[in-house]
Amino acid sequence: MATTTDVTRQTEEFRKDYEKLRAEIGKVIVGMDEIVRGVLVCLFAGGHALLEGVPGLGKTLLVRTLAQTLDLQFSRIQFTPDLMPADIIGTNMVNESAEGRRYFQFEKGPVFGNVILADEINRATPKTQSALLEAMQEHTVTVSGTRYVLDEPFFVLATQNPLEMEGTYPLPEAQLDRFFFKLLVRYPNREQLSTILARTTQVDVPVGTQVMEKEVVRDWMRLAREIVVAPHVEDYAVRLVLATQPETEFATDMARKCVRYGSSPRGAQALMLSGKIHAVLDGRYNVSFKDIADGVLPGLRHRMILNFEGEAEGLTSDKVLEDLIERVPQQV
Repeated sequence: MATTTDVTRQTEEFRKDYEKLRAEIGKVIVGMDEIVRGVLVCLFAGGHALLEGVPGLGKTLLVRTLAQTLDLQFSRIQFTPDLMPADIIGTNMVNESAEGRRYFQFEKGPVFGNVILADEINRATPKTQSALLEAMQEHTVTVSGTRYVLDEPFFVLATQNPLEMEGTYPLPEAQLDRFFFKLLVRYPNREQLSTILARTTQVDVPVGTQVMEKEVVRDWMRLAREIVVAPHVEDYAVRLVLATQPETEFATDMARKCVRYGSSPRGAQALMLSGKIHAVLDGRYNVSFKDIADGVLPGLRHRMILNFEGEAEGLTSDKVLEDLIERVPQQV
């Protein structure tokens, strides 16, 4: 059992390592502080991240840079309509021994890594998308009745383009629910775009260097779960998630009117774990109401389905959630 002194020392070391990691990523990535923080929260919470944004904003570069700064095996999977599940998880191949005997040997696919970039995940068919479901939830892969355990940490970062719908397959709700956060990548402003040009149009292009070992990542993932949450703060997270369900007593008026299905219990888990990490990164050992609220948009926006009335009014999940944060009381 860790003592208070041990936890204090560990959290100080965690913040230092986090800042090193963030600074190293910042040498390459410009103007995406909120996105970088969200991705790192997902990493240390043991979750997965879905990055949504138009092409050219640096989503793939961010994932590649993250892999460069960590002592983790990186795999990139380019999702296309003709991609098959075996192309992701691997398949049994027929080999021949020196004695002439034929036997099956499993050839591992790119999912057997630590940081997995699922590039343009919505371009593959649902059959192929679902090949990631077991890996994302159980951190295992089952092929021909044999179960293979993936190396920890296992972190999927998927990207998708929200504009181009031709030749794409929207992610099913079960797949979306496996993502810890959905992060919206915005267009850079004037100063950020100038910095991007300065860094990428010269001879020396910055690249990330390794600043954190695999075992250290595992240690910080364990530490994040040791932070204690007060019962009344936990109850706030519970009521926020229940408020997205239109049939519950906690639902807001907008949710009752415009939401068809609300968040699953995984949404509450995301709020709790992200709140713990936000607290530690801000130098506190207790989770505040704000820490929980900060995880509402990225943690719940992809776990809600609007009804016809909500879509007809042009609402988004973010609008419903922003209204929810304003109206759900922190304490009852």
